[in-house]
Amino acid sequence: MSFIKFENIVKLFTKYWEKFLVTGVSYTLLLAAITVAFGAVIACLLAGMKLSKIAPLRWLSTAYIEIIRGTPMLLQLYFFYFALPALIPALNKQKFLCIAIALVCNSAAYVSEVIRSGIQSVDAGQSEAAMSLGMNSFQRTWYILVVPQALKTILPALGNEFIMIVKDTSLASTFFIGDLMTQYLIVRGASYLPLEPLVIVGVIYFILTFLLSKLFGFFERRMSRADR
Repeated sequence: MSFIKFENIVKLFTKYWEKFLVTGVSYTLLLAAITVAFGAVIACLLAGMKLSKIAPLRWLSTAYIEIIRGTPMLLQLYFFYFALPALIPALNKQKFLCIAIALVCNSAAYVSEVIRSGIQSVDAGQSEAAMSLGMNSFQRTWYILVVPQALKTILPALGNEFIMIVKDTSLASTFFIGDLMTQYLIVRGASYLPLEPLVIVGVIYFILTFLLSKLFGFFERRMSRADR
């Protein structure tokens, strides 16, 4: 195996730039966006269940979170990839959708704990004051806890989750769904060069995560200034 050659990197990028920058980046960002968007919705339900006074709901939420967080993501991807088509025949040959559902379920478990801790970080005295004003549980959660205060804690964590998911989508290449690492496998097979396309993909991942971190950092600073 020869060492990395810069001229090979240039040739591969020139020839396959569309696969890397158009197909690979598009699938990676789409998968990450779907995961975080739908994962956040399910995470809100899980957090609400875990904070509920109804014991079975708390147990169900806790069991789900612990199982997802206690097993490897790759195992979950395999499980959903094979189990979903068996349970729902319409999902046969829908590889992208099966992997997206698996990532959504995984992300929801982690984000739910972020949401729960964000809500619980708000001073309990404020909720009691809202109760004294006659607000019901929904009004207290929405108007006192979540939107004005907990959201400021949750949003930066959601930004970090999006960045993590962008990198974690690389595991989906096991199923050839079109993401960046899938493009690496395709280019490697066509060029018989294992290292040069890996460098290209690594640089693209770094640029994506770096730009996203700066973007979310900008919004976080804007929110911090708005509080003053």
